[in-house]
Amino acid sequence: MFTSKSKSSPEENAGCSIIAQGTIITGDIESNGDIRLDGLIKGNIRSKARIIIGANALVEGNVHSKDADIFGHVKGNLNIAELLQLKNLAIIDGDINTGKLQMEHTVSFNGQCKMGANVVELNSSTGLPVAVNE
Repeated sequence: MFTSKSKSSPEENAGCSIIAQGTIITGDIESNGDIRLDGLIKGNIRSKARIIIGANALVEGNVHSKDADIFGHVKGNLNIAELLQLKNLAIIDGDINTGKLQMEHTVSFNGQCKMGANVVELNSSTGLPVAVNE
């Protein structure tokens, strides 16, 4: 009559963490789920899912994730395992290592870019993407 639902792991229900505009964080951020950033982050950001950096956001550190959509400013390297989308007036001051890149013509990019399936791999201990040459 009653069936029990299977319990899912915390990684499956990680949800989305939101860092609002006006928030300043000094230190690294790590999440199993999606992260939406609209504030100032002075540190590295790591996610096993998607990172969205809003138009008013500033990240002073490296970004590691499966996918990323960037509208704001990043001063650091990007290591994105699958798809990196640079949108609108995004500014990237650093190197990019990604599986695939989609960039609008209004984006400012200052650095080197490496793309392809063998450029980024998952760290065996953390499961987070890292550049192959690191």
